[in-house]
Amino acid sequence: MTEFKCEKVLPYTNSEEGKKEQISKMFDHIADVYDPMNRLMSWGQDKRWRKKAIQRLGDFSPKRILDVATGTGDFAIQAAQSLNPDYVLGIDISEGMMEVGKQKVQQLGLSDKIFFEYGDSTALSLPSDSFDAVTVAFGVRNFSSLSDGLKQMAGVLKKGGVAAILEMTEPENVFFKLGYKIYTKIGIPVLAKLMSGEINAYNYLPASIEAFPQGEEMKKLLIESGFSKVEIKKFTLQTCTFYLAIK
Repeated sequence: MTEFKCEKVLPYTNSEEGKKEQISKMFDHIADVYDPMNRLMSWGQDKRWRKKAIQRLGDFSPKRILDVATGTGDFAIQAAQSLNPDYVLGIDISEGMMEVGKQKVQQLGLSDKIFFEYGDSTALSLPSDSFDAVTVAFGVRNFSSLSDGLKQMAGVLKKGGVAAILEMTEPENVFFKLGYKIYTKIGIPVLAKLMSGEINAYNYLPASIEAFPQGEEMKKLLIESGFSKVEIKKFTLQTCTFYLAIK
């Protein structure tokens, strides 16, 4: 099986734990500050990126949606509010993040539509061909096995179902890339230390983005994982990429 560089990037380099365990621990630690940090780091663009992805997803009118690496449930919530599906299931390996998500869902009165459960993206315990759409925002580079995770996503989708994936990316334009590197390697860690005290998580962020397969390489991997067609669109100075993959 092909190994990807992003699978070897870890938050805690001195730990003997595997990536899955480290990712779970990291997100449990930052769960309470994750949402405000996301808004701050992306200058509020993360909401706009999800909105654009959901608008495209709306062309498929999904009624059953699986949100992988759901975290605090932002993608699940925006999808439920915009697309009016019958059922949205958010799965994650961080109970701390999902607890924040459950509170948000309850406050918004969406508890009858959005549900959370512990789930490993690389080994889903869900029926095959059971969802119209799978979504994941800023989570695929955290998979302990990228190939397994994408194949699992394809496996639970119905024929003709669609995966909507948002992921941070390094800009290709040399000037955008220079500004991006300064911001992610200096600016974000400083902000993280001030807001969360968890600098490992936000040092991990640029390292994992840099190691993640992007653009055409990611498209090729999605096709190999069981999808028949992939669209790619880049947002905000090429810092975020949207992949729409149809099974």
